[in-house]
Amino acid sequence: MCREMQREPAWVAAIRLALLRGSVDVESVVEEANLVPGRERTVRDVLSTMAERGLLVERDGDDHRYVPGPVLLDSDRFDLDFSRASDGGAHRWGSPGRGRAGAE
Repeated sequence: MCREMQREPAWVAAIRLALLRGSVDVESVVEEANLVPGRERTVRDVLSTMAERGLLVERDGDDHRYVPGPVLLDSDRFDLDFSRASDGGAHRWGSPGRGRAGAE
């Protein structure tokens, strides 16, 4: 997360919204991630890529609105706390001893 701007990656916001609200669209991701205006095209690309990878599924008859896809539904990760997902959370991977991921 960009702490100074209180922004997070669009994909983190999309996953959180998809799992917690049941659907996601460009506008909701822009709002949730606190992105600057004009990033809608980037978010649209992120959502379509997530759909290609099975994380999201485009809802029939509703252009650019997505619901959780099989990868998210089958991930068995519904007990995770997404309130701080981008602040040292799931998207920060590292080897032991490097940064927050390995620090205890």
